[in-house]
Amino acid sequence: MEWCGAVPAAEPWTSWFPAGRPGPGALAEHVRTTGHGRWWADRPAGPRSAAVTCARHAVLAGDPRTTDPAGLAGLAHHYVLAPDRFLPVLGAAFERIVPWERMIWVRHGPGRAARPAPAVRIRRLTTTDAPAVRDLGAGLAWITESWGGPAGVAAPGRAWGAFRGDRLLSLACVHFTGSRYEDLAAATRPAERGRGLATACVTALCTDVAARGRLPSWTCSRDNHPSRRLAAAAGFRPERRYVHYAVGAAVGPVVPRPCSTPRH
Repeated sequence: MEWCGAVPAAEPWTSWFPAGRPGPGALAEHVRTTGHGRWWADRPAGPRSAAVTCARHAVLAGDPRTTDPAGLAGLAHHYVLAPDRFLPVLGAAFERIVPWERMIWVRHGPGRAARPAPAVRIRRLTTTDAPAVRDLGAGLAWITESWGGPAGVAAPGRAWGAFRGDRLLSLACVHFTGSRYEDLAAATRPAERGRGLATACVTALCTDVAARGRLPSWTCSRDNHPSRRLAAAAGFRPERRYVHYAVGAAVGPVVPRPCSTPRH
C-alpha cells in the first residue's frame, strides 16, 4: 500500500471506516479530524483496499485480493484490526502475527468515588504541563503517540493528571476522539499504582467528555485485569470483544511511498 494525504469524506472510505463507533472504531475519525496518523491505499484513485494508522494501531478494510503483501511493510510492529479475510495476506507480509483478544467498554453511569491522598491534586492539564508529561519517561510515552507527543496530550480538554507538587504521577487522556465516542487511556508511574490515581483522573475526564455530548469508551486486553478493574471502578461496562493482531517485522523491506495524487 501507499500512504495518502487526508482522506475525503466519500465512498468507499466512509463505508470502510464508518463514524460513530467506540474503541478502535474511533481511530479513523481521530485521524480524519486531528491529522495525527496516516491513510494508506492500494492505489491513489479508486482504491480497492485501504488502511488507517495511528499510534502503532492499524485498521484494514476493503478487498485483500488487491493488497500486495509487500505493500503492508509500513505496518510492521503495529496492532492490526482486520477482517478474517485479510489473514492470508497478513501472514505473507509479516514474520509473525499474534491474535490478541480485546474488550471494548462504554461508560453509562458514574463509577465509585476515588479518594487520592491529600497531598495529590487532580486537575486538567494545560499546555504548560508538556514537560511534566515528558517526564513520565519512555516506558509511558505510548500514551502520547496518538497526539504526536507530550505537547499534543497537554492541549486543553484532552487530559487530566494527578500531581504531587509539580510531579505528574498519573495521566488519563483522550486516546482516539470520534463523533460519538472518545476512547480513553491512562498511565501511572509504577511506584504510584494501586492508589486510585488513574481512576480519579479517568472519572474527571469522563465529565469533560460528557459535557461535549459524547460517550467515553475504554479498550483493553481481555487479560489486563488491572485495566479491567479501573474501567469498572470508573463506571464502564463491557460492550463487546474483538481480536486484533500484533504483527512482527515485515518479510520484505519497508519502503513507504506517498500516493502520486494526495487525497484531500
